[in-house]
Amino acid sequence: MDVDSLYQEIILDHYKHPHGAGLRDPFEAESHHVNPTCGDEITLRVHLDGSRVRDVSYDAVGCSISQASASVMFDLVEGKDVEEAFTALESFTELMQGRGQVEPDEDVLEDGIAFAGVAQFPARVKCALLAWMAFKDATSQAVAAQGETSQNQTQEAP
Repeated sequence: MDVDSLYQEIILDHYKHPHGAGLRDPFEAESHHVNPTCGDEITLRVHLDGSRVRDVSYDAVGCSISQASASVMFDLVEGKDVEEAFTALESFTELMQGRGQVEPDEDVLEDGIAFAGVAQFPARVKCALLAWMAFKDATSQAVAAQGETSQNQTQEAP
């Protein structure tokens, strides 16, 4: 079996058996993103426990690439520190924007390396990045809200 076939198999497995799918409570922030080019959509919720990503849940419709990417993203960020999750986000974004010229770091991206071939097709890059951009948006909102809450609590303290 060649590497491309293995990568296709990983993507199809995540598409058929998505990890983390289904919107769940509690959550601190929610983001809805649409890829107008192809119609892929995702609503994603982030639940933080301090600086840890306690849960990411999502409801998505779209192609196998966008759905599989959401599943892989869940695996790479759930339970991680926000900073570590954003490192995975940056690494995946770099891979997707590298037009097939970036060597993926398997230690950071795990199953995400399967999307290396997708980077060669600019029209599909947005599909692969959809869930990641929704995660970035929702997590940034949640972190900002936590900062505002702790700042308000400090101001209210006697």
